[in-house]
Order: sequence, then structure tokens, then C-alpha cells
Amino acid sequence: MWRARYLKIWVGGAILLVLLVCGVAAPYLAPYDPQEQVLEHRLRPPTFAGQGSGPHWLGTDNLGRDILSRIIYGSRISLLVGATTVILAGLLGCLLGALAGYFGHLTDEIISKITEIFLAFPFLLLAIALMAFLGQGLVNLIIALMMSRWVQYCRVVRGEVLSLKERDFVVAARALGGRDFYVLLRHVLPNTFASVTVIATFAMAIVIIAEASLSFLGLGVPTHIPTWGSMLSEGRVYMYRAPWLTIFPGFAIFVTVFGINLLGDGLRDILDPKLRGRR
Repeated sequence: MWRARYLKIWVGGAILLVLLVCGVAAPYLAPYDPQEQVLEHRLRPPTFAGQGSGPHWLGTDNLGRDILSRIIYGSRISLLVGATTVILAGLLGCLLGALAGYFGHLTDEIISKITEIFLAFPFLLLAIALMAFLGQGLVNLIIALMMSRWVQYCRVVRGEVLSLKERDFVVAARALGGRDFYVLLRHVLPNTFASVTVIATFAMAIVIIAEASLSFLGLGVPTHIPTWGSMLSEGRVYMYRAPWLTIFPGFAIFVTVFGINLLGDGLRDILDPKLRGRR
């Protein structure tokens, strides 16, 4: 049943689904090879602008490569890096946060000090430093972003576990002989799923922007792989002469982040019990 309060989830989910289809089916949807260089077609305007010639709907770049094809293939990197980073950072942060909140004492103190160290560095600056140390590469990019984003999960899960471990159902599970790790995995962590889901959706939008920023600076994946950030970096030189080189990749980033934020906001409205009570 259609409900107005689900509108943000429907719209955000639809945008994310379209991008996912573009990423998975890129070889079939892209009209050209994203690496194919045709120098005689360089800097051609978009076809719909009325000035372009040929089937390049969004124009071509300074090497004659099709912009639309590169944007479609670029969605692969953005979604892959975003989803993988969110999953790995979520697993690491939830595990450490659960251990800190449930066992407390020395475990909590050690993990809390580690999170404070990571919080002392701005997120993007830490990612830039890690990429400069690790070098270019998709795996290194995911590792750098993961090590920069796990702290948020850790702090939220720790706070929730501190509250949940004193609840009656957890105390009863321990009284019935349940071991600590069994109680933690079976009764405590599942009750943090709603908060973690909301954090993950917003974190994915942040990670996609961070990936584009690192690619823009030349610290992301190798330059021969089309990404939205690298397209912005290459197009900034021709911003006045050929503005479509930066407009379309920037719009792709905007739409992606907008859709993910809509989805996260809708999930928060549904999963947050305080907001449900207001409704």
C-alpha cells in the first residue's frame, strides 16, 4: 500500500536501483567502450544541445571518449567502493563497539582510546594520508576509507549495547546459562540493526563523495579506470570551453548522493521508535 511517509524510500530506492542496474549491466548499456579514443571527435558537445554531431548523447571529452559510457562505467566504482566500504567498516565498528559496551572495564577503555585517536583526524584527511601511504589501487582505496569510517559504527553500537545489556531479556539469557558471546550475538547485536542500517545508508553517501574526492586528487583507483572523480579532474581544465565534461559527472554524483540520503532519511523515519511515536 502506498503511503506518503514511504515516498522518500521509494524515490531513493528507485534512484539506487537504477544506478545498480547501470553498474551491473554497464557493458550492455554503454554505447561505446569508455577507453576508446577518437581524437577527431574530441570535445564534441552533447547531441541534445543542438550543436553536437553523431550519437554522443552527452558529448565527448578531450580525448574523444564518450562521456555517457564513462559515466555508466564510473557508477560501478562508486557503488562498489561505497557498498564494500560500508559493509567492512560496519562489521569492524559493530564488533569493536559491541565488545566495548558489553564487557566494559579494560576492553572498553582500550577500544575507546583507539576511537579517540581516529577521531582526532578529519575523515578525508585521514583517507588522503592512508592513500598516500598505501598507493593507488581499488583495494587500497577501500581499506583507506574503511579505516576512516568504522569509528561512527563503534560509538553508536557501544552506546546501545551499554543500554541493552541491562535489559531484562539479556539478564534472563545470562541467568539461563548463556555464554557471553552467544548472548551478545543472539540477543544484543540484532537489536542494534535499526541504528546500524540508518548509519550505513548515510555513510555510503559520504564514502561515495570521498571516493570522488580522492579520485579528483589522483589518489583513488588508477587513472585508466573511469570514475566520476577523475572525470571531474580531467574536465576542470576545459570548464569554460567544454562545461559538459564537469557538469555530467558532477550531476551523477549529486543524484547518487541525493538518492542515498533520501533512502537513509526514510529508513530513519520508519526505524526510529521516537519518530514513529510522533507520527
